[in-house]
Amino acid sequence: MIYEFEGRVPKIGNNTYIFENATVIGDVQIGDNVWIGPGAVLRGDYGTISVGSYSAIEDNCVIHARPGEKTVIGDHVTVGHLSVIHTGRIGDYAVIGMNSTVSDFATIGEWAAIGEGAVVKNNSVIPEKSIAVGIPAKVVSTVTENYMQLWKKYKENYNTFCNRYAKNLKDHPM
Repeated sequence: MIYEFEGRVPKIGNNTYIFENATVIGDVQIGDNVWIGPGAVLRGDYGTISVGSYSAIEDNCVIHARPGEKTVIGDHVTVGHLSVIHTGRIGDYAVIGMNSTVSDFATIGEWAAIGEGAVVKNNSVIPEKSIAVGIPAKVVSTVTENYMQLWKKYKENYNTFCNRYAKNLKDHPM
């Protein structure tokens, strides 16, 4: 479901796939070839949300921003199932692990990885190519070249989902 709210209208790029039961409200800008999974909510009712091209917002994520503020998700980002991003900035190629939280004004660097269930507290900075885990999230390692190559393949799979879901997802009679 895609909604205008108080004159704020979502802008959706080419070849982007948004599940019928996902919700996009208001000032939300979504790039090209973005996959938005079932149950995801992107609510730009009084803040702004920007999602870069070739990113995947997986099932049941919640993305929001404080009044007059902005949540920015870069290009080629994977936001794992059940994650919450609130007025955060996520660099290109970052991976936000399943069921993670990125709180207000936190910054996640390019190619950084946030472990499953981690909580990145307000105003935290996770440097580029860092791996952060825990509550609160702390940097524990560095992203390797092998990791980047593996995740490029995973991200390419999600990039194929835009076309594959548009062509192949069908209601199934019971």
